[in-house]
Amino acid sequence: MASELDRAYDHCQRVAKEHAKNFYFAFRALPIVKRRAIYAAYAYCRMCDDIADGDIPVERKRRMLAHVRQTLRTALSRGASTRALAPEFRALSHAASTFDIPSEYFYQILEGVESDLTKTRFANFGELREYCYKVASVVGLVCIEVFGYTDARAAEYAIDMGIAMQLTNILRDVREDAERERVYLPQDEMERFGYTERDLMEGVVNDSFRRLMKLQAERARRYYDRSRPLFDLLDADSRSCPRVLHAAYAAILRRIEEAGFDVLSQRIGLSASEKLVIAARLWIGGIAPSLPLVRRLR
Repeated sequence: MASELDRAYDHCQRVAKEHAKNFYFAFRALPIVKRRAIYAAYAYCRMCDDIADGDIPVERKRRMLAHVRQTLRTALSRGASTRALAPEFRALSHAASTFDIPSEYFYQILEGVESDLTKTRFANFGELREYCYKVASVVGLVCIEVFGYTDARAAEYAIDMGIAMQLTNILRDVREDAERERVYLPQDEMERFGYTERDLMEGVVNDSFRRLMKLQAERARRYYDRSRPLFDLLDADSRSCPRVLHAAYAAILRRIEEAGFDVLSQRIGLSASEKLVIAARLWIGGIAPSLPLVRRLR
């Protein structure tokens, strides 16, 4: 008979399977103990995101996130009982303890999500980078604690990979974010290229928009390149997971570029079969993630 902890982890796995469209297939490459810990971290992040993105009044969101913070404090307290907590927190408590994940990481993720309630514009890339760090890079720092690593530089590369992936998300989701009154493109760069928020809301894809998006894509590409040394610093049984994610998100970025940056009239991504092809090429034989995957996936 499954224990309460097993049921909590099973719940987190179901959350990941249902919602983690670009992550779940990569998670499956991990050994079961590490995989369950990553499911728990994902379910926690998903809970926070769902609150911030939900169609409910802002004040209610604040109260709900305050409750998350209070519950997180209990879940991460040594010796505290987690029996009465939601399954995400029961699993997270066990995972954090098992892999000695710093508690501050989970609070930083929460801070990043909370900022979406009040900060919907970014004056420059410095501000945007700080946001990307909290909502994505810190998730990477959680993950490498689970993966295991041999060199402290792994943290630096995990931060870079998180920023690369979050920038890709921002480029892909420009239209959906604008519909939520959120603009993650740096304001100073929008002004430099002569592209306005009104243009964005009206779905204008012109040369100004393409130049603006090209700058963001080139920046993301540099972060992908800088993060490549991460994989060899991780435990051998965990390398496939971040390699698959790195390749998949880099492939999405390439798709955006090849579409002429028209993300306002379509949503650009990879099909399930394309993700499986990427995973297979990187799982079988330890194939390097630098292969030109996108061109072969057409």
